[in-house]
Amino acid sequence: MQFQTILSRLKQPIHLQWFIFLFSCWMVVPFNLAFLNKLAQFTPYSGVAAWLFVLAMSLVLLAYFMLVFNLLLWRSVAKPILFILLFLAGGSAYFTNTFGVSIDAYQIQNAFETDWREVLDLMTLKMGLWFVSLIVLPIIFFCSLKIKKQPMIQMLWQKLAMMLMSLLLIAGLAFVYYVDLAATLREHRDLKGYISPQNVIASTWSYYKKLAPKKHLALVKYGEDAKRVAKNTQALPKLMVLVVGETARAESFSLNGYVRNTNPELAKLPMINFSQVSSCGTATAVSLPCMFSGMQRESYDAQLANHRENVLDLLQRAGYKVTWMDNNSGCKGVCERVGNYQFSPELKQKWCQDNECYDEILIDGLKDYFTQIPANDTTPRVIVLHQMGSHGPAYYKRSTAAYQHFKPFCTTNAIQGCSQQDLVNVYDNSIVYTDHVLAQVIQLLQQQSHYQTAFWYLSDHGESTGEHGLYLHGAPYVFAPSQQTHIPMLMWFSEQWQQAQPQHTTCLSQQKNRKMSQDDLFSTLLSLMDVESQVKHADLDLLQHCAR
Repeated sequence: MQFQTILSRLKQPIHLQWFIFLFSCWMVVPFNLAFLNKLAQFTPYSGVAAWLFVLAMSLVLLAYFMLVFNLLLWRSVAKPILFILLFLAGGSAYFTNTFGVSIDAYQIQNAFETDWREVLDLMTLKMGLWFVSLIVLPIIFFCSLKIKKQPMIQMLWQKLAMMLMSLLLIAGLAFVYYVDLAATLREHRDLKGYISPQNVIASTWSYYKKLAPKKHLALVKYGEDAKRVAKNTQALPKLMVLVVGETARAESFSLNGYVRNTNPELAKLPMINFSQVSSCGTATAVSLPCMFSGMQRESYDAQLANHRENVLDLLQRAGYKVTWMDNNSGCKGVCERVGNYQFSPELKQKWCQDNECYDEILIDGLKDYFTQIPANDTTPRVIVLHQMGSHGPAYYKRSTAAYQHFKPFCTTNAIQGCSQQDLVNVYDNSIVYTDHVLAQVIQLLQQQSHYQTAFWYLSDHGESTGEHGLYLHGAPYVFAPSQQTHIPMLMWFSEQWQQAQPQHTTCLSQQKNRKMSQDDLFSTLLSLMDVESQVKHADLDLLQHCAR
C-alpha cells in the first residue's frame, strides 16, 4: 500500500524548483565526494569542527548548483540539459573519485587525443556499474518526473526567490569560513578540477581556446639555417636511436637507487644515467610535443608547437634520414613531416593481441629497418622509437611472462581493487620489460659497425600508483607529485662514436647528477648530431656546459 502511494505521488507533477533542488542534491552527492574529501584533507580543523566545515562547504556547493540551474533549467529544456549534465558530471566524477584525478584542460586534451585502445583499457566492471547506477538510473528517474505548468510570472518570482536564497546562503557561509576557505583555495588551486560538472565544462572551453589544434594555421618554419657541420670528415656516418618511453618514473629504476632490481640488463652496460631529470608535462599530449619543440616548459605554447617545425624537421633539413616508429597512440603531430615506419602484418601477428602490441615489436621493426639499409649507404640517420612502456591502468599488458619478476601482481585494469603491493609489482614488471627492450636496442646498435651509433632514452612523464591517493598521471604540473614529473634518462655511445668524439661521453658523464629537464633535448640532440642553427640554446645544450 505504501509503495503504491509513493508511485502515485511520483506520477504527480512537481514544481520546477523542487526538480532543481533534487537535481542539485544529486550533483553534490555522489558526484562531488572527491571535492569534499579533498576539502576534508586540507581543512585546518579537526573533530566536530572539521565535519561542520565540510558540511558548510557542501551547502555552499548545493546553493551554487541551485543558483546556476535556476538560470539554465526551464520547463521545456530542463530534461535535455539534465541529460547532458548527468553524463558530464558522472563521467568526470568517476575519474576524480576513482583515480584522484583533477580535471583540467590537459586532461581534456588527453581525452581528445587518446585512441580507442587506451579507452578500452579504462573500461572496467566498476565503471559499468557506476555508469548504470549513477547516470542511467538517475536519468530514468528525473525524466519520469512531470514538471508542473506555471504562469511565467509565477515561475520567474520563484526562480528569483530561490536564487536570492542561494546567494544569501553562499555569502553567509563564505563569510563565516572566509579566511580558511580563501587560504585553502589559494594554496590548492587544483581543487576546482574536482567540482563536477563545472570542471569538464570549464576545462573543455580552456582546451579549445588554448590547446586544440588549429588545422587552418600555416606551418611556421623554424631553424631554417640548420646545417650539418661534421667535426671529423673521415668518421663514419652517425646513427642515433632516440627512445621515447611511456609512463616510466625515475624512482622505479634501480639505476636510480630503487631497492628492487628493475634494470638487470642495463646495469651490465656502460650507460650514462641522468638521475635528476624532470618532464615538461604530466601527460603524453603535453610532454611529447614539448620536448621536441625547442620551447621551454615555462613558456611552452601548445598551439604554436602544433603548427611549427620541431627538432626532427631541423635534423631532416640538415641531411638526416629521420624515421618515427610508433607503438603508442601516435606522435601528437611531432612526426607528421618525417618518415613513419609501418610494422608488417607478420610482426603484428607475432607481438600484438587485442589490438595492443608488446614493445618488442620495436626491436623486430628496428631489425627490419636495418636490413633495408644498402651496404654502401652513408646517409646519417635518426630513428625515434615511441614505446607503449608502462601505460596504465592495464599494466599487466605491459610485460611478457619472462619479465614478470615480481609476484603476485595486479591482473586487471580495475587497479583500485588491487592491493598496493600487487599494483607496485605489476608496474615494476613493466619497468623490467622496458629494461630488456632498451638493452636489445643497444645490442642492435652494437652490430651496426658501418655507423657510429648512439642511444638516448627518456620517458615522457611518470606515474602515480596510489601515492598521496593519486593514480595514473595528468595532475596539474604545479601540484603534481614527483612520481609524475621525475623521469629516467639514459645515454649510450658506441666505441666508434667515443673514438671520434671522446669529449661527448666525458662531458655528459660529468653531468649525470645535475638537475636537467626535457628542455635540454632540442639543443643537445642537435649538437650531438653536429647540427648548427641560431635557434639552439647554449644554456639548454648539455655539451656546452663543458665547453665553458
